[in-house]
Amino acid sequence: MRSQLKLHLMLLFMAVVMTVMEAQTTTYSATQISTPVIQQTLQQVAASLQMYVDALPQMPIIYGYSVRGNTLVSVNLTIGMYQTKWKFHRDLPPTPVFVYGTSALTATFPGPTIIARQGIPLFVKWENHLPDQHILPTDNTVPTAIPTRGGVPAVVHLHGSVHPPQSDGSAFAWFTRDYNEVGPMWTQTTYQYPNIQPPGNLWYHDHALGLTRANLLAGLLGAYIIEKPEIDLPMTLPSGDVEDLHLIIADRSFNTDGTLYMNSTGNVPSIHPQWQPEYFGEAITVNGKVWPLLNVARKRYRFRILNASNARYLNLSLSNGLPFYVVGADGSYLSAPVRTSTIVLSPAEIADVVIDFSTSTTSFAELLNSAPYPFPTGTPTVGTLLGKVMAFKINGGQVFDNSTIPIKEVNYANVTMPEPSTKTRYIVLYEYTTPSGQSTHLYINGLRLEDPATETPKSGTTELWHVINLTPDNHPLHMHLGMMQAINITELVGYQQFFGCMTQLNDAVLCNVTDHAVGKTLPIPEYEKTWKNNVKIEPGYMTSIVVAFKIVDTNQSYPFDATAQPGYVYHCHILDHEDNAMIRPLKLLP
Repeated sequence: MRSQLKLHLMLLFMAVVMTVMEAQTTTYSATQISTPVIQQTLQQVAASLQMYVDALPQMPIIYGYSVRGNTLVSVNLTIGMYQTKWKFHRDLPPTPVFVYGTSALTATFPGPTIIARQGIPLFVKWENHLPDQHILPTDNTVPTAIPTRGGVPAVVHLHGSVHPPQSDGSAFAWFTRDYNEVGPMWTQTTYQYPNIQPPGNLWYHDHALGLTRANLLAGLLGAYIIEKPEIDLPMTLPSGDVEDLHLIIADRSFNTDGTLYMNSTGNVPSIHPQWQPEYFGEAITVNGKVWPLLNVARKRYRFRILNASNARYLNLSLSNGLPFYVVGADGSYLSAPVRTSTIVLSPAEIADVVIDFSTSTTSFAELLNSAPYPFPTGTPTVGTLLGKVMAFKINGGQVFDNSTIPIKEVNYANVTMPEPSTKTRYIVLYEYTTPSGQSTHLYINGLRLEDPATETPKSGTTELWHVINLTPDNHPLHMHLGMMQAINITELVGYQQFFGCMTQLNDAVLCNVTDHAVGKTLPIPEYEKTWKNNVKIEPGYMTSIVVAFKIVDTNQSYPFDATAQPGYVYHCHILDHEDNAMIRPLKLLP
């Protein structure tokens, strides 16, 4: 076992050296060799932007079905990716962005919100109209889609969706403008989304190999809702264009000319000229506006809050002390609403909440963020610009409100504890560093994305995954296709001994993980107790997760061949980690 591990490490070192040598022959675009911008300049630009002067916008809505008589029927949509300019703030010039839309004129940051209906399949042709070169720096020394004839590779993943593997947006299924060049796993221009899962909140975003962090930073993201009136309407939650709103939160930094900033120099340039382990912006945007303002009446509002940041965690609260009533998490409702004063969202997580402004004792409230970065032990945000997200101006007196906060929601949210015979896996998160402690890459189970799949669950089954975090950071683990629910978070006792063994053997069983995972346990937040597609993995702990490879509300198997190529993946949703290369293949078996 030791000799095999030594061989693996030697091969890994050789691969890194070869990659760096190849990168040294790569011609970089002008943005990639630009003079580095100092952090103080980015902070000064952010500080110059007055808060709460821009109104919170809402994105255009596209319906993923049509009505024919009294019947809902499928539709075919065409949505493109375009380079355009977006006004992030009153005092910033228009910013070049990559965004989704039905045309270049209607494309927005974020993209249009797609509203689908459960059980009505949707077909989307995704088109790439992006230019020959990226507007942000990239780094070919991480596993990256590299076209030979120019163009920006892109591919779309509907995050949280249950769909065939050919429509998953494989990192290897990328394509450039007009499908001029395609990746090795590209097979089709039109994706099929069956919408057969429980009603809830999803989102779509780019997933191109090694470019996810840059493509999302540029703006390739948008919201997606699956509705089911039989479940949605009886709860009488706030509804309509005014009282049911998205809050898509993403941090960004801006150069003095208003362009988006992304680092052009890596933390270890001799290995990765551009890649850094996390991107943290100096300003907070919501729905594409920097620190916006929303006018609200004294009534209940529903907010579908998505953390679309590359790496930033959010710990949200309201300055006037109003609570959140959480009704859903990621793509599923809860069994009952949860009242809480704070909500922690990792990148890619969604909280579906109700805020009742009728009980406010103030006429103004700020949405605050207290999450340090990196999370959980990094730089504090409290008392800084990054501690503020947006504001609400609460107008007038009491108004009529026929919405409610329901007493009960759905009965499929609760997880059934796994039987002793349940297939169990150990998943280990590693970070690799230089002798001085600088991060160079991150792997799952010590393996690359290109290595053969070791997670091969049977379609229609449920498994128990013990995810062990041997890094200093919290990681949002995202599962394609499968739905997850954490059931236990246990501290690793004798951590250094276990860590030393794992770096030698890379085998949790041989390193006696059951003797180490015996420390204190952390509570799982009540507002996360439902079927999710993102689960936070605490550093120095083992998080046990029930993973269902089936439709959770009906307990049925998938009505499509989930075993087909190109398969699926699971990965960390800190995009800088995913790109380099905390991502592994997931191959379902019949």
